[in-house]
Amino acid sequence: MPAASALRSLLATFSWQELRQHPWRNAAAVLAVMLGVALAFSVHLINASALSEFASAVRSVGGQPDLSLRGMQSQFDEALFRRVATHPEVAVASPVLEVPGFTVAGDGQRRPLRVVGIDALVVAAVAPGLMPVPAEDAGRMALFAPGTVFLNAAARQQAAVQRCADGPGDCVQLQSGQALRSVRIAGHVNAAGAPLAVMDIGAAQDFFGLQGRLSRIDLRLAPGTDHAALLAALQLPPDIQAGEPVDAALRIDNLSRAYRVNLTVLALVALFTGAFLVFSVLSLSVAKRAQQFALLGVLGLTGRERLQLVLWESLVLGSIGSLAGIALGTGLAAAALRLLGGDLGGGYFAGVAPNLQWDGPAALVYGGLGIAAALVGGWWPARQAQRLPPAQTLKGLGTLQAGRRARWLGAVLLLGGVLLALMPPLFGLPLAAYFAVALLLVGGISVLPWLIALLYDRLAPLLAHRLLPMLAVERARRVRESAAVAVSGVVASLSLAVALTVMVASFRDSVTQWLDVVLPADLYLRGAGAGGPSEASLFDAGFVQAVARLDGVEQATTLRVRSLQLDPGQPAVALLSRPIGADPAVSLPLVGAPLPVPAGQIGIYVSEPMVDLYGARPGTAFAPLSASFGTLTQDSPAQAASFFIAGVWRDYARQFGAIAMDRGDFERLTGDRSVSDIALKLRPGADTGPLQQAVRELAKQHANGDIEFTAVGQIRATSLRIFDRSFAVTYWLQAVAIGIGLFGVAASFSAQVLARRKEFGLLAHLGLTRRQILAVVASEGAAWTLIGSLAGLALGLAVAVVLVYVVNPQSFHWTMDLMLPWPRLVALCLAVVAAGTVTAWLAGRAAAGRDAVLAVKEDW
Repeated sequence: MPAASALRSLLATFSWQELRQHPWRNAAAVLAVMLGVALAFSVHLINASALSEFASAVRSVGGQPDLSLRGMQSQFDEALFRRVATHPEVAVASPVLEVPGFTVAGDGQRRPLRVVGIDALVVAAVAPGLMPVPAEDAGRMALFAPGTVFLNAAARQQAAVQRCADGPGDCVQLQSGQALRSVRIAGHVNAAGAPLAVMDIGAAQDFFGLQGRLSRIDLRLAPGTDHAALLAALQLPPDIQAGEPVDAALRIDNLSRAYRVNLTVLALVALFTGAFLVFSVLSLSVAKRAQQFALLGVLGLTGRERLQLVLWESLVLGSIGSLAGIALGTGLAAAALRLLGGDLGGGYFAGVAPNLQWDGPAALVYGGLGIAAALVGGWWPARQAQRLPPAQTLKGLGTLQAGRRARWLGAVLLLGGVLLALMPPLFGLPLAAYFAVALLLVGGISVLPWLIALLYDRLAPLLAHRLLPMLAVERARRVRESAAVAVSGVVASLSLAVALTVMVASFRDSVTQWLDVVLPADLYLRGAGAGGPSEASLFDAGFVQAVARLDGVEQATTLRVRSLQLDPGQPAVALLSRPIGADPAVSLPLVGAPLPVPAGQIGIYVSEPMVDLYGARPGTAFAPLSASFGTLTQDSPAQAASFFIAGVWRDYARQFGAIAMDRGDFERLTGDRSVSDIALKLRPGADTGPLQQAVRELAKQHANGDIEFTAVGQIRATSLRIFDRSFAVTYWLQAVAIGIGLFGVAASFSAQVLARRKEFGLLAHLGLTRRQILAVVASEGAAWTLIGSLAGLALGLAVAVVLVYVVNPQSFHWTMDLMLPWPRLVALCLAVVAAGTVTAWLAGRAAAGRDAVLAVKEDW
């Protein structure tokens, strides 16, 4: 026992001295683990905090009703309320009118402001957060006064509050139609979340011209009421849907899940490459301490104990990196939430400004992943230490080479990756595709020895009469297993960099082509502040005709956007009414050829998400849309129609689905001739300045208020700038991954040249100069990283195919065309080969000096 205790103490000192004597090298491994953990954990905290805040805001605004009745469109006839409220099993019925309006912010710009009309007599029983709290100087009837609002904290902070012109008190401006009108602030509401204004429901209907319209009815039911039986008894119209109060939060949770998972997987790429850096650091450490390990073996340390010793060192590195990563990730998440809010670019949590909510279990999970990555990276060096032959190593004869791997293993892994890539999504996520990418990478690295033999066995005869290249190629052939291990980090990092480069380039090229089709005009105009499918900013038919007759306008094309709630478990889809014409491929970026529309049916064209989310297959009738057309107009029900899906089109602007139909069909069915957007094709040489002024004058004549103009070039530039900003993190991850891979090559070469000092000494005795020896080492680096670059390029292209054709459609329900940016890919591979050559040359400098010559005498 005393001997065992002394040996354990010696081992602890042995490991501690190694970690302490090489702080910079070990710090690089810790940094890699820390970076991967920090990125993944910060992404989790940001999304979890935003989702929690969003759910809290939904509960605050929507309350906790037993059921909510919503229209498939934005509003429905309030006549339904009387029938629902008088049902004996309905304890409380709270009518609500929601209007997406706008207000003037402190900087003078128009900002979105959600306006909610409520019945103050019943809302407290269903949604206490919406109950108005009058100010001290407000009258008792302020709750019901017209032109009076109650703001939540976010709205009060955003809006430009001014003294009222018609008396004491504060006022803000709200947009009603195209005009801005001043309303009095009579108090506040406690609802959390995005900017919100609460009005009496009757006042809201009058203010926005929506008399007799409701957005939803929140119900509190009598105890023991059967929901299904009640809904059957109410006999709701087909355009009314009933949902549970948690539907909104769950809907956003489900739809943002793929986005959050993809961000997390992308962040974990750093951990994947960090494992290779830990591998490289410990490989160098084991090589430098080979004789010390051998001496410990002679003293009684078994191979298993040597393996455990190296794994304990990797555990220490991983633990330090994980703890630092958790701390850094917390700081990054707090900074991102403070500076950017809860939206990471997906558009799911826009307007949400959450506070950081730290997650202990998640910290343990991501910390464990960091430790696991370090242990995986340390396993191979630990096995090398376990297999050291003590006697030969003490004599300086080097270590045993790794046994030849089974050639079939790599083929099996590659085949498994291909089969997994063909599987459908699991739980709505491309989980099988993620595993397919991992198998492709591991399988590709496993066949590296075979690839090295295949290439250099044919290249060797061509270099037989050139000494230095022959030495480099022959060594790559003879130690192909070591070469494969050395460049595995480069293969992994370069393949991921190539895959991300191809994926981003393909997506950007597809978005560019999509913009070319959907933006055929020169100038676009809409009501000021109308940032989406809002009923607050519409143009009438007379205004459109007047604009089309202006000098300089060759053609005016209109767009009408309506919001449809086809499924309570999904966000609303956009119904686009626009001129389509005889050839839909001219006005829509169709995927495939359009189908002929049968007689008696209305042709519609659905975006790609509609196919996955609603089963809207081309060549079939789409019944949900037929049901939704029941009350698209306020005056009378729209005409019934059967809608035939004639084609599928790409829409990168609306992830939750869109339906396009011809303008003539829409107006004939609904009688709605209002317009959301106008696209102007100008005559050659037309001056946009006077034209815009003329349009503004027409807007004043038609009571349309302010107009926003956007040139097509500005829209394209803004769209692509947002795209590039969204994917900027991928370029940074590529650089990190390649840097880690090159560090792995440096560490591997350092480990090998330390074991080859006698070889270099022998070459020096045979007449090779130090410069020639370094040229041999650099040539080996070029030969090894060349094969690594070729393998990384091939694997990267395979992974890119999975990302473009599997991960992206299964995650976001839209497709893209594969585009290979060959100049960028070739430059990336050449840069890696050049960096690998320089890295190998630097690693060989220390081993090619005078010590190498003296090392030959060690056996004399």
